[in-house]
Amino acid sequence: MSYKLIVYILSVLTTTFALSSVDLNRIFKKNKVVEANIFAILLILMMSHLVAQFIINFMEVSKIL
Repeated sequence: MSYKLIVYILSVLTTTFALSSVDLNRIFKKNKVVEANIFAILLILMMSHLVAQFIINFMEVSKIL
């Protein structure tokens, strides 16, 4: 298994844990739970991609591999 896959999986888990404390339903209108959940999923995927890319680039630049 590639180290990049492990980094991506760990970043998805950590961003999901971090965003679980944020109440996104306050941003959306009443009775728009599905839209809020889709937004949360997209936000988790975007943030985890950014975090994973940062960690992978940092590891490649610093030659830790």
